[in-house]
Amino acid sequence: MNDWLKSHAQGSTLLLYVQPGASKTTIAGEHGGRLKLKISAPPRDGEANQAVIEFMAEILGVAKAKVHFIRGESSRQKDILVELPPEKIFILLKDLI
Repeated sequence: MNDWLKSHAQGSTLLLYVQPGASKTTIAGEHGGRLKLKISAPPRDGEANQAVIEFMAEILGVAKAKVHFIRGESSRQKDILVELPPEKIFILLKDLI
């Protein structure tokens, strides 16, 4: 497994580094032991955070209600909980990194 993907009692924790205001929303590899996301939404009024939830839910094939912030809502370094096992998340993301 990668440093950015951890097992959690309710699924998996993903450690993210988020760059808001990008030209398009995409996974941009790894950054400092975290999965780097470029998010097109601006970092104001929670827009980028909402875009993170929507993007991760879409690429992982889960409902937005199954993706939750654990920490970092006002930081570029964010930890999210996804209600899927780490093995499944790794398989879904490995070709996108």
